[in-house]
Formats: sequence, C-alpha cells, structure tokens
Amino acid sequence: MTHFRIGALSLAVLALSGCSFTPKYERPAAPVAATFPDQIAPVAAQTDNMGWREFVGDERLRDLISLALANNRDLRVATLNIEQVRAQVQIRRADQFPSVGLAAAGNRQPDGSGGIANTYSVGLALSSWEIDFFGRIGSLKEAALAQYLASEEARNAAQTSLVAAVASTWLSLQTSNELLALIERTAATRQDSLRLSKLRFDNGATSALDLRQAESLTAAAQSALAQQRRARALDLNALTLLVGQAPPAALLPAPPTMPEAVTANGAVAVPVAPVPAAAMLREVPAGLPSDLLTRRPDIRQAEQQLIAANANIGAARAAFFPRISLTASAGTASSSLSGLFESGSWGFTLAPQALLPIFDAGRNNANLGSAKAARDIALAQYEKAIQSAFREVADALAGSATLGDQLTAQQVQATAEAERFRLAELRYRNGVSSFLDVLDAQRSLFTTQQALAQTRLAQQQNQVALYKALGGGWTVE
Repeated sequence: MTHFRIGALSLAVLALSGCSFTPKYERPAAPVAATFPDQIAPVAAQTDNMGWREFVGDERLRDLISLALANNRDLRVATLNIEQVRAQVQIRRADQFPSVGLAAAGNRQPDGSGGIANTYSVGLALSSWEIDFFGRIGSLKEAALAQYLASEEARNAAQTSLVAAVASTWLSLQTSNELLALIERTAATRQDSLRLSKLRFDNGATSALDLRQAESLTAAAQSALAQQRRARALDLNALTLLVGQAPPAALLPAPPTMPEAVTANGAVAVPVAPVPAAAMLREVPAGLPSDLLTRRPDIRQAEQQLIAANANIGAARAAFFPRISLTASAGTASSSLSGLFESGSWGFTLAPQALLPIFDAGRNNANLGSAKAARDIALAQYEKAIQSAFREVADALAGSATLGDQLTAQQVQATAEAERFRLAELRYRNGVSSFLDVLDAQRSLFTTQQALAQTRLAQQQNQVALYKALGGGWTVE
C-alpha cells in the first residue's frame, strides 16, 4: 500500500510538472502580397541558399570577404553574443534540477538551564529547489532557448550584411579607380585644348571668350580630379573598417585598362573611358515572398524573439499559482565535533514549502501585462521585418528590370558623344564651327562617361542588394 501511494504521488508530481500556461504559438500570416510588384504570377523559387562563394566570381573579392569574416569586429561581437546567450540557456535549464552541496554547520545557544548547548552537523544539503508544478521555469527555459536561436540568426544576418557591404564597397572602389583614370585622361585632354586655345589667342585666331571657356573647363577637370581622389580614399577607408585591417594590395581591384586615346584629325585626343571590368557576380534567381520566411536570417531572428516573448507570458501566468520549493539535508549531527562520525549520529531533515501569492500590490498583474505587451511588440517587429524584406526584394527586382536598359542607352549615348566631340573638333579646325562647340561637346562627353560608370556600379550593387534581400550569404564557414 505504501509503494502504491509513493507511485501515485510521483505520477501526480510528474503530471503537474508538465503543466504549462504558455499560449500555443502559431506563425502569424505574412502581411505582404503573394507576388512582387509588376509580376502576374510568383517567380520560380530558389530552393537552396546560394553561398557567397558561389555568388562572388572574382577570386580577389572572395579572399577579401574571407578576411573580413575573420577580422570584422561587428561580426565578432555577434558571435560572442551567441556564447553569452547559450550560457543563459544553460542557467535556465539548471534551474529545473536541484542543487546539492556539501554543508557543515555549528550552532551554540543557551540550553535554558544556564549552560550552552552545542550542535554540529555535516552532510549533503539541497537548498530551496523549486518544483516546477506550473511550468514557470520551463517557460523561462523556453524563452531563453528562443533567445539563443535568435542570437544565432542575428549572427547570420550580420554575416549577410558584411558580405554585401564588402562586395558593394569593393565595387565602389573599382569604379572610383575607373573614374579617376577617366578624369585624369579628361584633364590631360582639356589641358591640350587649353594649350591650343592659348596659342590661337596669342596669334589672334580666337577670342578671349574661347580662352576663358577653355580655362574654366580645365579648372573644372582639376576640381573633379581632387574630388575623385577623395572619394577613392573614402572607399578605401570604408573597406579597411569592414575588413578589420588594411586590405592587402593584391586583393584590391586591379587598375583599369585604358585604351589608346583617339586623336581627332591629329589634334586633341578624344577622352576614352576605361574598359569595364569583367562580370564578377552571378545572377540571383528570385523566390516566392513566402520563401523569405525560411531564408532571411533577420526574419527568423524576429520570429524567435516572438517565440521568446510568447513563452514569457507562460512564466508570468504561472506566477499567480503556488510556488512549491523543497529544502532538505542528510548527514550526521552531534553535540560535539568528536561525535560527528560515530554510529547513531546519522539523520536527515525535509522542509517543503508552498507560497501562494495573496497580496503583491498588483506586481503579478503588471508582469503579465508587460509580458503581453512585449509579445505584441515582438509581433509588430516580426511583421515589419517581413514587410521590410518584401520591399528590399521588390526594390532590387525593380533595379534589375530597369538598370540594364538604362546602361544600354547610356552606352549608346556615350558612343554618340565621343563621335560628336570628334566631329566638332574637326569642324572647328576647318573653320566651320566655333571653339565653343568643341568645348561643349567635350563637357557633354565627360558627363556621359561619368554617368555610364555610375550606372554600371549601380547595376552591380543592385545585384548585391538582391542577393542580400533574398537571404543569401549567411552559410557559416
């Protein structure tokens, strides 16, 4: 009969220990459309997460990204945060088990007859172990686990951002090199124009207006040259911060290839733009909007934080019910130190305690209200993460759909402007048009070539943005 009661009591304890007041979690519906803008039907889904090494085709850029992943301080902090939160999970898990230690105590007090009574004890002690009848500790452990998973996703999101930032900055530095070479070539061309204009002015063949216009364009080229040198230095500084050290020169973009300048009728050379670098990024197939929930680490991080906030509601609800704890010890006790380990001195104590909150000035209600508000905040942040991801992908797709056409049109325009400059210079030498036509053609050509390089950079960086928006690049090395 005694064994039956013990067994029934054990089953009851186990049943109560499995009780939980945590609301059942269900993933909220995504607050976005089923398709991206300007798409009749969802595009084909990308089933696998493309690793960044597959996306980046240039070996120097791949090596530089690897260096950044090893040295970037923001990514290092995100990785260390995982270790910190992992320890918190272990702390919550340990709270579910009793802590047993070796305890020794001595007590001296009056014995009521004018003497002093001594009591000494030594043994194993279990101090205030809370039996989780109503799932409070279990809910806290679940919340800590979700926070741990969220920290892992935060690290993955940080890596995605780092890969994209290094690639975009490297491409920007490459374009800065190309623009610098273009401006240097243009400045040399304008210097030649100024020299010829001054020679003609000295011989009375042109007016002072032509000379001053040539001087103005030459000074503008010198100003643009200083500005572009500063922009290149800023790109290099940004890359240094991302990589966590000075980037090795061998991993920086190669100097641009400059074709031979075309001379117009043996006079002023036509400023020629650098040859564009070869394509170094793979095309990224877009996926369904719902795929973003499983591929983007920032969305998964927001969902884990929502799960943690949901679990905290269970812990707050459990606080309204009795908190049952157990204190126990087993060992030897004696009135003298010499008798501690003699036979017959063994004993034990068992002190269970149940505390039911009656009046707490509204603390438990406030904690429950705070937990519910935190859950609502986490839900709003989760939905915002989805909407932001949807917008980023839609923006990148819009760029993919239009930047190619813009680049083609600007290439045609640059070719036309180069021919216009050649013809204007030829007409001027033959006395058909004024020198102002030559200078105007030269200025238009320079502006068009600059815009062409900037659009090419925008197209490449848009590829990086699309790759990041679709959740690529976070595969841990």
